[in-house]
Amino acid sequence: MKLVTQTHFLAETFGDEACIPILKKAGFQGLDWSFLSTNQIKEVWYTDAWKDHALRLKDIAAQCGIAFCQAHAPFPSSMGEEPYDTEIRGWILRTMEVAALMGVRDIVVHPKQELPYATNVEKLWEENLVFYRSLIPYCEEYGIRICAENMWQYDKRRNYIVDSVCARPEEFCRLLDELDSPWIVGCLDLGHCALVGREPQDVIRAMGAKRLQALHVHDVNYVCDCHTMPFIESLDWEAITKALAEIGYEGNFTFEADGFLRNFPPELIPEASGLMAKTGHYLIRRIKEQMA
Repeated sequence: MKLVTQTHFLAETFGDEACIPILKKAGFQGLDWSFLSTNQIKEVWYTDAWKDHALRLKDIAAQCGIAFCQAHAPFPSSMGEEPYDTEIRGWILRTMEVAALMGVRDIVVHPKQELPYATNVEKLWEENLVFYRSLIPYCEEYGIRICAENMWQYDKRRNYIVDSVCARPEEFCRLLDELDSPWIVGCLDLGHCALVGREPQDVIRAMGAKRLQALHVHDVNYVCDCHTMPFIESLDWEAITKALAEIGYEGNFTFEADGFLRNFPPELIPEASGLMAKTGHYLIRRIKEQMA
């Protein structure tokens, strides 16, 4: 199990190339490359320069002794309108190809959730079966797995977060089982579980090690999608590590916790990243101790 972190905030702050040695020095063992900005997609990855840029980053990572382990495709995966839906599919496919070239094993691709979930459960279910199945040939071509993720929506009338696609563990498991492909696995966002009123440790147990192959690790206060470092907000990290140990989780421990870094001045961000890495190593150690 490697300690991995997303690159989004550090790449925005210091640049794609400079963020790699910073995160290595901080103590991370792997990188989750963030293809989150569609502006960046258009400017770099969706141009003729994409391959050279990917190989340059891969070479820098190799020199630093750190690997690209995971990636995140741009989102939302659909808005139910054109030309966006056609364009985002092209961006997703391009980032799958880029990530594979960089050596990434798993890329998170959000399910489609452009409709209100509560009144469109079956419609979104069918739409996502078609969507993920349509990506399997590209997984086979590029040699990269897609991770579906548990999502949430915001009810503006009542001003709180509600279920969306894969938020219910039974639906998440059913989707992965129905797809029944080694190329489509589950990424559980621990914070998203809590935001819809479910304890992450319960969802971990419901999914099991076969379905659960990747994580988004961050802390929340059960109200806002804080995406901050563990032990800053309210999740029960001892219970979470125990659940991961019980199922024999074999994936990486991937932070999506850049919210912790955003208020630090640039000169303090490397040191703050080091604290994040130490915290991650502590949690991995607790998982291993509870497996024994």
